[in-house]
Amino acid sequence: MLPGSLWHPPPVRGGPPSPRGEKLGFCCQSFSDQAVGTDPPAERTGQRQLSTEEATRWADSFDVLLSHKYGLAAFRAFLKTEFSEENLEFWLACEDFKKTRSAAKLASKAQRIFEEFIDVQAPREVNIDFQTRELTRRNVQEPSLSCFDQAQGKVHSLMEKDSYPRFLRSKIYTDLLSQTQRRLS
Repeated sequence: MLPGSLWHPPPVRGGPPSPRGEKLGFCCQSFSDQAVGTDPPAERTGQRQLSTEEATRWADSFDVLLSHKYGLAAFRAFLKTEFSEENLEFWLACEDFKKTRSAAKLASKAQRIFEEFIDVQAPREVNIDFQTRELTRRNVQEPSLSCFDQAQGKVHSLMEKDSYPRFLRSKIYTDLLSQTQRRLS
């Protein structure tokens, strides 16, 4: 179990939400129960929980972590403790942006992402260099699915070289591994 300040049991269905912030218990609940925010009944069978092997694979590479639903959630929780979740939120917004198929939506989405993450003094401004910021500003003038690629790459690299190694050493990750291992014993 994660320390009380980091993990709190999900609220009972229909009960008030927990006021204590991010929950990591989802990683060890069944995949479908996490979505509805309830504890899995002990008698229910056939539902997969996060395994130690899966959580251990997150240390293989940053992209493995980002590609795993619960790895992503645990990394997000870690970034929140460091007040740097804007980097991940920007990266995810770019991934979502690349899936945009409507030309009409492309321009408005590009503008929203730019104003939220790239523009100087943006509410969740990411740390990128001036040249990348200006290139992205020009790209957003005539948006394409690749207009954020350079900025997204810089933020990905920053997270991979800076936040990811700290995450792997963090209490959040080590406690999560311990929790999955204890479930096996």
